[in-house]
Amino acid sequence: MKYYIVDAFTDKPFGGNTAGVVLLENDTFPTDNQMQAIAAELRYSETAFVRLDGDSRYTVRYFTPKGEVELCGHATIATFSLLHQLGMASGPCRCKTLAGDLEVEAATRVMMQMATPRIVGTLGEEDTAEVYRAVGLPGYRPTLPVQIAYSGLADVMLSIPSVEVLNTLQPDMEAVSALTRRLDAVSIHPFVLADDDHTAHVRDFAPAYGVPEESATGTANAALTHYLATNGFIQPGDHSFLQGEAMGRPSVVATQLAPDSGIRVGGTAAIVAEGKLFV
Repeated sequence: MKYYIVDAFTDKPFGGNTAGVVLLENDTFPTDNQMQAIAAELRYSETAFVRLDGDSRYTVRYFTPKGEVELCGHATIATFSLLHQLGMASGPCRCKTLAGDLEVEAATRVMMQMATPRIVGTLGEEDTAEVYRAVGLPGYRPTLPVQIAYSGLADVMLSIPSVEVLNTLQPDMEAVSALTRRLDAVSIHPFVLADDDHTAHVRDFAPAYGVPEESATGTANAALTHYLATNGFIQPGDHSFLQGEAMGRPSVVATQLAPDSGIRVGGTAAIVAEGKLFV
């Protein structure tokens, strides 16, 4: 099998968020144990395994170093940017995932349809206090509700008072891991509404899945787009989220919010390396 290392949500190598992409040589996926071992060996937050089904249809499965997840935004952007650059995909494509079948536009800027978004729940006072304590802001009283939002994966949306505070957060990763598992969420997604060219500045912590912090997360920012729209902070249209500043890997995640067709997430990607797997 061929594998590639691709930086998503950037147009230059060594920026954005890195994903492994494995192109299958036939129509049979490796065993779950093999895919898990490959993801652990590559050590990126997610590795996508791609099967070409024909007629612009593809099946993609996603593994973190610790387990399979239903969907990964940045790995999908990396996958279809790679396929487009290799001449293996162009225009509207159908991507089959464990989160459902999604539409993806394979082009210089890849845009992908996200799973139908929803608010899973709103945290009570005790859980809210515990979340802020876990990310390093004990005693903070938010003015916005702390809610779990879903758009392929469930993430905890957490408002932060300023960009300076956001970028200096020092979360207790053990506490975050235990908390997200208890809340049945993948990550905690702190954000600050922006007064610049972006909709918000964000970070994302998912240590329960072996990812202490990600520099760009498509699913979480789609969920944040839905959260902000639901709470009346944004209107339908184009939005962007700046992530990865605290990691030195700034990434711009674009989203499109449409009243009737849901949320799309996208961006560009750069191929960093390629090789062969002998399994």
